[in-house]
Amino acid sequence: MKSLLLLTAFTLAYLSGYAQSKTADKAVNPIIYADVPDLAMIRVGDTYYMSSTTTHMAPGVPIMKSTDLVNWQMVGYAYDVLDDMDALNLDNGKSAYGSGSWASSLRYHEGIFYLTTFCGTTHKTYVYTTKDIERGPWKKASFTPMLHDHSLFFDDDGKVYMVYGSGKIMLAELNSDAAGIKPATAGKVIIENASAPAGPNIGLPAEGSQLFKIDGWYYLFNICWPKGGMRTVTVHRANKITGPYEGRVALQDRGIAQGGLISTPDGKWYTYLFRDFGAVGRVPYWAPVHWEDGWPVLGINGVVPDSLDLPASNGMMGEIVASDEFNRKKGDRVLPYAWQWNHQPANHLWSLQQRPGYLRLTTGRVDTSLFLARNMLTQRTYGPQCSGITALDVTHMKDGDCAGLTLFQQEYGWIGVKVEKNVRYLVMVSYVSGRPVEQGRIPLQQKTVYLKADCDFRNLTDKGYFYYSLDGQSWVQFGTVLQMKYTLPHFIGYRYGLFNYATTTAGGYADFDFFRWQ
Repeated sequence: MKSLLLLTAFTLAYLSGYAQSKTADKAVNPIIYADVPDLAMIRVGDTYYMSSTTTHMAPGVPIMKSTDLVNWQMVGYAYDVLDDMDALNLDNGKSAYGSGSWASSLRYHEGIFYLTTFCGTTHKTYVYTTKDIERGPWKKASFTPMLHDHSLFFDDDGKVYMVYGSGKIMLAELNSDAAGIKPATAGKVIIENASAPAGPNIGLPAEGSQLFKIDGWYYLFNICWPKGGMRTVTVHRANKITGPYEGRVALQDRGIAQGGLISTPDGKWYTYLFRDFGAVGRVPYWAPVHWEDGWPVLGINGVVPDSLDLPASNGMMGEIVASDEFNRKKGDRVLPYAWQWNHQPANHLWSLQQRPGYLRLTTGRVDTSLFLARNMLTQRTYGPQCSGITALDVTHMKDGDCAGLTLFQQEYGWIGVKVEKNVRYLVMVSYVSGRPVEQGRIPLQQKTVYLKADCDFRNLTDKGYFYYSLDGQSWVQFGTVLQMKYTLPHFIGYRYGLFNYATTTAGGYADFDFFRWQ
């Protein structure tokens, strides 16, 4: 099994449809064809840092870096555990799907990196600080109330603020360390109706605040969604942080919205935004910015271009996704940054040491569905097409256990092994009309089976295909084709997941030999 070809990152890039961008003269949109939404970005010297949202996943708030705005690599997360509570731990029947931590704000001030976020599960605002964004450690503080879609801002006079809200945009002054709100300063309305520039018929009120100060002017970016229209970027400006603000529509193009401004060392300006792109999730788009009469003008003639005057992608994914043989040498990270757990894990129930070269997932309780399966290890899917494979050793699964490979969102599909009356069956299951439906079943006569799931996101096709192999060479398509759908209850793009859960008796375990992008 270990002798099977381990694909390089360049091969991965080819199979993900990025071969052309590797040889192109310019960068192409989407910059990252994967679920990287709610972007926040800073530049420190000639290095850019970016944070994003992964909601209920752990570790949380991924951080990436780049030196050219195009080729990004993962460098860490703000936290391993957000807070210890049932919903975040996927415990006692509770979950945080679609919640967890949302849109972050990223700043660098007087030698300290600040990353802030908020959580609808705990109803808190979180502040993480470090002197080394790539290595940490991060110091955590939190306070109430939860400030929705806030933007942390350090002003020139030494005052610290958060701008936040939905529809009404509000201002709170923080303590000097940003770890709490100064008494009686929260809730000051600075824009009564930030959606107004987009018209009176608004479905989603203005949110996603990001505040910048340029040449003495404050620029506030928001998004809103007019009914019957699309996500829309608005920009307000004022010469005082408290206003008054004047606003205008800055971009209406294919729903590409929510982000802010970034400058290059040579003085060029870009806007970073994202686009709802079907089942793969919300993908990052960049657009050039020029200035007219003191206003940022986004895109080219109101359109986000397909190509940019930036270096081409070199195809390296930088642990945004990654193959993993589950072999570890001394000094290696326990898990590559590409991996996140579905909710906070029970660490005593998974191991890379109990059987070196394998990921062992042990059941610790009886569960009723895949949604409650503890310790599902996940990675993003990647467009326009991708394929992931694993090898599963089912020797020590107990009666009632289910283990395998899933394409996971609310309307999931999975291929793997069920044990019923101590007989092993290879099955494919999809979630249809609110319940799991078995779409294929055959007896499994051997202890190891190879599993594969393919995704086709081209032209929003959003199809998932499942395969098995008994020798790792010849593949058989199995079950039905999964029609993948991005749903708001999970609020995240489809993910590959490795899982094992018990429906009868706890204590069984499944061993995964590898996960490979093919």
